[in-house]
Amino acid sequence: MKKIILSSNSPRRRELLAGLDIPFEVKVLEGIDESYPENLPVEEIPQYIAKEKADAYQVADDEIVLTADTVVVLGSEILGKPVDDADARRMLRELSGKTHRVITGVCLTSTERQSLFAVVSEVTFKSLSDDEIDYYVTHYHPLDKAGAYGIQEWIGYVGVTSLKGSYFNVMGLPVQRIYEELRNEFGINVKVFS
Repeated sequence: MKKIILSSNSPRRRELLAGLDIPFEVKVLEGIDESYPENLPVEEIPQYIAKEKADAYQVADDEIVLTADTVVVLGSEILGKPVDDADARRMLRELSGKTHRVITGVCLTSTERQSLFAVVSEVTFKSLSDDEIDYYVTHYHPLDKAGAYGIQEWIGYVGVTSLKGSYFNVMGLPVQRIYEELRNEFGINVKVFS
């Protein structure tokens, strides 16, 4: 069986991929350019960045490299990772009472093939009070999260009123779709690792 290589520093992505019970290693290349063309539609940005990350690797014959990028999109604006607590509060105020999209682009690459796709989930927040936003930012420090929130944390418990699509995608890795791609496109079978 080919080795799965997860190219991500994210503890959430490691946890989610581990949930598939597929053995994998983590290898991260530093300094990969994550910029994208200005005229690229927002829906295509995560796939573009995931492919750029994948193309930076020298993939060995016995490897499948998994790269991913997640963006939070409100209207046509991308909400990246906040630069500080004030920026996190601003983003959460913008998301308050609205529905936004979470798009994760994924690239699976072996020496024989490359599978590139995106998964979209829609998340709706209730109107968040300033006290709720302050509490979350102060206690959970969401500076490493696109859109300044983790759905699996307190703010998701009290603030998310509806979700359309994959919950795990909102956490940062659409594991169900990844499993299907590994099974159907790369021949990874559950019998191999059971």
